[in-house]
Amino acid sequence: MRVLGIDPGLTRCGVGIVEGEPGRPCRLVGVHVIRTDPDDPIDARLLRVDTQLAQYLRDYRPDAVAVERVFSQHNVASVIGTAQASAVAVLSGARAGVSVATYTPSEAKAAITGSGVADKKQMTTMVTKLLRLDAPPKPADAADALALAICHVWRGGTQARFAAARAALDRKGTRR
Repeated sequence: MRVLGIDPGLTRCGVGIVEGEPGRPCRLVGVHVIRTDPDDPIDARLLRVDTQLAQYLRDYRPDAVAVERVFSQHNVASVIGTAQASAVAVLSGARAGVSVATYTPSEAKAAITGSGVADKKQMTTMVTKLLRLDAPPKPADAADALALAICHVWRGGTQARFAAARAALDRKGTRR
């Protein structure tokens, strides 16, 4: 399974692509950060994020997209920009015909480190180890995007297999 993970942001949007299967180590395919200028109009910034994500979807042809779900912060302006970038990410995946899943930061942290309250340094360290990288991915947005992709391979891949098995049972009429 190939997954494109997206850590949405308006100034920096992390994009990480991994391949793997549940219960097995993942392999790094690519990692990028989409940057936009805070002085540019919002429409131009969102269009840049959308255009770049569409290009990565064409180039890497993922089986799924995993996007960090927006959570409440104290800085409302930051939440709004992140929510807008998140919507663009979800729409980009849907437009490309790829299944899209969202994960909260604590879901991704728990999948990667075993603790839903891990800090950025712990997350980056674990992503570096899990992908057997020589150096940590930078900036943190890139590591977070890779963590989301790994999270989906491990959690989403298993969920997809369960759903497929349930559907097969339903088709056979063996499930009540």
